[in-house]
Amino acid sequence: MRSGVLPVRAGFVVSKAVGSAVTRNTVKRRLRHLVRDRLADLPPGSTLVVRALPAAADQPYARLGTDLDAALAAARSPRRPARTTGGRRE
Repeated sequence: MRSGVLPVRAGFVVSKAVGSAVTRNTVKRRLRHLVRDRLADLPPGSTLVVRALPAAADQPYARLGTDLDAALAAARSPRRPARTTGGRRE
């Protein structure tokens, strides 16, 4: 790490709802490998948290990559402020 440049970090949340320990570890290994290739595209100092849903256990590797790319694109897109009316959000 160069001085003054913060590293990009990634963490994974794979709950028991995803499956057995073997299944959870398989999902985590797949996600870790997919994220590793995408870390360089994130701004320095970023922290990425990937949460695997139960359906991730049954998805092929390519589909996990596609879903990860879609989630990263959504995170990068500008947010529209929520409209408020009379104290309620719409």
